[in-house]
Amino acid sequence: MTTAAYPTKTTTLTPRPYDGHSSIYLPVMAEIVDIRRETALEKVFTVRLPNGQNLGQVPGQFVMVSVPGVGEVPISVMSSPSRTDETFRLCIRKAGDVTGVIHTLKVGDQMGIRGPFGRGFPMEEFVGHDLLIAPGGLGLAPARSVIDQVLDNRDDFGRLLILYGARNPAELLFRDALAEWEARDDVELLVTVDHPDDDWQGHVGVITTLFEHIEINPYKTIAITIGPPIMYRFVTMELLGKGLTPDQIWMSFERRMKCGVGKCGHCQVNHRYACQDGPSWTYAEALAVEEALT
Repeated sequence: MTTAAYPTKTTTLTPRPYDGHSSIYLPVMAEIVDIRRETALEKVFTVRLPNGQNLGQVPGQFVMVSVPGVGEVPISVMSSPSRTDETFRLCIRKAGDVTGVIHTLKVGDQMGIRGPFGRGFPMEEFVGHDLLIAPGGLGLAPARSVIDQVLDNRDDFGRLLILYGARNPAELLFRDALAEWEARDDVELLVTVDHPDDDWQGHVGVITTLFEHIEINPYKTIAITIGPPIMYRFVTMELLGKGLTPDQIWMSFERRMKCGVGKCGHCQVNHRYACQDGPSWTYAEALAVEEALT
């Protein structure tokens, strides 16, 4: 396998100087060029920075999204670097005051962007390995930054297994992408829902019930799980049972980031900051930090 030239930076603390400023605390106003509704609560916003500048993110990083006069929220970048040119995508759930207002925005409106921030997934270290990606619910949005990066550099990786779980069929994200992955010979996809409706014909159960249907090589597999914190405890148990070590298991810890640069302390987990030391951590790193998995 050839080695791809993946970006090695982990944190961007100095944004590009738009509108005459270069402060890490001041957002850049970016234009919404497309909006797609995914579920009753989620929309995908395609955003364009001034002058079509590339965001320059690493899979797993996030940006701070703001609406002037309303507030600011951390949102994972859905787009992989391989699919980011003049625009990038954000999957935003309507879950509070700020995201509620964001959901009222139209194509042509603007939103503030700061970042990208945080430590992403070290894709260059995953080259040559099998990848098992297990997102739950909205976790599929940041997981797509990894999945699409792998698909666009397919020869650099081994098996690609995707185990995806949602609470019910109505909450499944990216149905077009799921159909595309299912049709590919080089992707192994298993999908489950906790509560089926009358039309659901697939697997029923929590995401951990999918693990009994797969076999992996523990000596060459890297696992990534993204979802609600309660999910991590049970998914990591399954992965450890498959023979993976804590260093082979990656997860994303997205706390209540406020500043994005380790100054405000809102996302502090013991002595570490999810906005800079994370959000991407190995399970081994999480075990070493008290309260990380609580």
